[in-house]
Amino acid sequence: MIDLHTHTIFSDGDLIPAEAARRAAVAGYRAMAFTDHADSSNLSLILENVSRVSEGFSVYTDIELFSGVELTHVPPGLIAELTCQAREMGAEIVVVHGETIVEPVAVGTNLAAINARVDILAHPGLIRPEEVALAAEKNVALEITTRKGHSLTNGHVAALAREFKASLVINNDAHTVGDMLSKDMRKKVALGAGLTEKEFRKAEQNSLEIVQRIMRKRIERLKRANGQTAQA
Repeated sequence: MIDLHTHTIFSDGDLIPAEAARRAAVAGYRAMAFTDHADSSNLSLILENVSRVSEGFSVYTDIELFSGVELTHVPPGLIAELTCQAREMGAEIVVVHGETIVEPVAVGTNLAAINARVDILAHPGLIRPEEVALAAEKNVALEITTRKGHSLTNGHVAALAREFKASLVINNDAHTVGDMLSKDMRKKVALGAGLTEKEFRKAEQNSLEIVQRIMRKRIERLKRANGQTAQA
């Protein structure tokens, strides 16, 4: 199991990154990303601190850890700019807080996130068909979420993703102890959203492919850093 959308004390989560990682590992997860809520005010704060755990703890634990952000309630016109800034600051994954029906997210957020080519559009609510088609074209994964109110539109997202062949991932949007669902419960949420067994497995595979992509970039970055050190 993989969870690419989680929160720590660096936004509205209850746990420090180390405890979040430990609890996820014990629950059976093999990779997770810390993606705290972010805007212009706290990008560097989040990434500077969380990256210390994601980069330093994986070798000592049973789980691969990645640092990222969830751009949240950012005006659509600024999403592309902040996505670039986050990546330049070291974010290994960028998630955008989509147009969930249970929060007053600005209209246009889903489209701006897709055009910015973020990694995952979280809980995109009543996303429009043309936006799902664009997500498929730009390889932006859409989230099936296990988190209470956000999950109310999972069926809508799943149906359109099937129609337009967009990628899905399953995330917990974990904030506290107990949010890391078991594999069985993750599967039940996915099937409840209308996914078939095959589609559920493909969604889990999509998360693995994102992790593999991050790992390749991490290795490339380390090689460049080592080359610069050798030259110095």
